[in-house]
Amino acid sequence: MSTTSTQQTKTLPTQQSWAKPSAKAIPKETDHLEQGKYGPIFPKSPACYGFSVLAKIIPGREEVFYQYARNIEQAVADQPDCLAVLKLHYLRWVLFPINGQKYFMYQGIFDTDFDKYTEDAVALFTQLGVNTVFENLEGFPTDWKTNPEAFIKFVRDHQCRSFLEYGEYPYVSADEIKRALKLKAAFSDMIDQMQ
Repeated sequence: MSTTSTQQTKTLPTQQSWAKPSAKAIPKETDHLEQGKYGPIFPKSPACYGFSVLAKIIPGREEVFYQYARNIEQAVADQPDCLAVLKLHYLRWVLFPINGQKYFMYQGIFDTDFDKYTEDAVALFTQLGVNTVFENLEGFPTDWKTNPEAFIKFVRDHQCRSFLEYGEYPYVSADEIKRALKLKAAFSDMIDQMQ
């Protein structure tokens, strides 16, 4: 069993933990955390795994972010499972000014740990032959497709760690949510047919 799998097993909740909301304070110090391939392995929180990145946009490239968002919207419309390997729950992209300069905030919540998510993202973009919007951020490595460690270092260096995470239905994976919704739909159809 890998280090990551061992850590995930240690932090998995009980069978019925989704029924009761939960909050977790994320430690400021990471020295005590098990080290993964790219740094500390944070425990699974009630919101699953995730990270936020804040980085300065290369001046004049703001419109590229909006176009890239439209491209992702279209890609998901054309092939709904195109990002499935990332095990995402949510993504949120935000552009905002700080001292007259534009910054990009990337926020993602997903079901795998940081190391796996970032490795999968690099592999997915490389496989699809697409570039990442991160190429429009100051200091982003130009060799990221062949040097995933540089990509991951950039993300780690620009990560804004959360210190509290909350889940109304904690520790539930995206796949579990989809299965529950399919079951609900099937049950509703069955009830409708009985009437």
